[in-house]
Amino acid sequence: MKYQRFVALGDSCTEGLDDLLPDGRYRGWADRVASALDAPGFRYANLGVRGRRLDQMLVEQVPSAAALEPDLVVLFGGGNDVMSNATLDQIAERADAMVRAVTSFGSSPTVAVFTLSDISHRMPFGWRMRPRIETLNSAMRTAASRYGAVLVDVEADECVHDSRYFGPDRLHLSSLGHRRLAGHVLSALDVAFDESWLMPLDGAAASASVLDHWRWLRDQVLPVAYTRTRNKLIGRQPGDGFTPKRPQLAPLTWQRHATR
Repeated sequence: MKYQRFVALGDSCTEGLDDLLPDGRYRGWADRVASALDAPGFRYANLGVRGRRLDQMLVEQVPSAAALEPDLVVLFGGGNDVMSNATLDQIAERADAMVRAVTSFGSSPTVAVFTLSDISHRMPFGWRMRPRIETLNSAMRTAASRYGAVLVDVEADECVHDSRYFGPDRLHLSSLGHRRLAGHVLSALDVAFDESWLMPLDGAAASASVLDHWRWLRDQVLPVAYTRTRNKLIGRQPGDGFTPKRPQLAPLTWQRHATR
C-alpha cells in the first residue's frame, strides 16, 4: 500500500460531525479515506477538533502531527476562520502558514489540502461569507502550488446545492456529504475507491417549507448564536474542552462495511 501512516488535521468536518455510526461515534470523510487505505501495517490518527481555526491548528495539531512522522497528511480547515472576525489578510496568512508548516515535516509526507464549497447561500448573512471563502480558497490554491501540496478543489462541486449532502444545520456535511468528500480526496491521491461515492444522487432534494426554515432558525441558528455570544463574554473559544478522537497512529478497528 502506498500510504502507511495517515494523519488527518482540521476542525469539525475532520472530526466527522453529522456522520454518525450506529454506536453514536462520529465517522466522517477522514475515517472513510482511512478505510480505503487500510492494509497490513496501515495506521491512522485524526487530530481534528471541532471549532478550531487554522491559527489554532498550527499551535495545537501541527506539532503532534509532526511527531507522528506521517507519510500522508490531509488538512481540512479554514471554515471557522471564515466565520470568525479575522480579516481577509489574516485568513490568507493563516492558510499559507498552515500549509507551509505541514509540508515542512521531516518525514516528507504527501500533503493534501482543500478549498471550500461556497455555502454562503445556505447561511444567514451569506453575503459576508462569500468574499471570505474566496480569499481562503485563493490562499489554499496558492499555498498548495508554492509548497507542493495536493489540492482537493471542491469549490465548484455541485453538491453544495443539494441539501441531502448536509446535516440539520445546513453547514456540516451529512453522511452522504462526507462520503463524497472522501471520494474527492481519494481521487486526488489517485487511490482506488467506490466510484459511486462521486455519482449524483437519484432524484432531487425536497424543497424546504416555511416551517422547515423556521425550525432550522429555532433549533440550529439561534442556539449557535447564543453559544457564540456566551463564549465571547466568558472568554471561551469554540472547541475548548474537546480532544482529538484518534490522537495516536493506530490500526483501524471497525469493519469495512461501516464505510458504505
